[in-house]
Amino acid sequence: MRPRGALCLLTSAMLGLTACAPVPVDQAERSCLTAARDASGPRTEAGFGVGSDGFRGGYFSVGVSSDYMAGRDPSEVFEDCVLRRSGQPPSRPLYEQPGWRAS
Repeated sequence: MRPRGALCLLTSAMLGLTACAPVPVDQAERSCLTAARDASGPRTEAGFGVGSDGFRGGYFSVGVSSDYMAGRDPSEVFEDCVLRRSGQPPSRPLYEQPGWRAS
């Protein structure tokens, strides 16, 4: 057994959790779309607000994943993520997944 698997098993036994168990492929595919999107480009977010007291504020943020920085292909990131979470390959490639859109 790999050390990470042993640690997960030990933690589960101690805490009575089943979080380390594989999830169904369709559930893994849905949750892994985020990792693939993050690998396709930086995430940006901006916002502002005006309160009744006239206060104005705003923000701008940029998020960059390590997969993007390493130049990993989003479809490779997706496949690896699904395999890691479910123990099975994806039912279809990333580019055929419902809801897939690159950043």
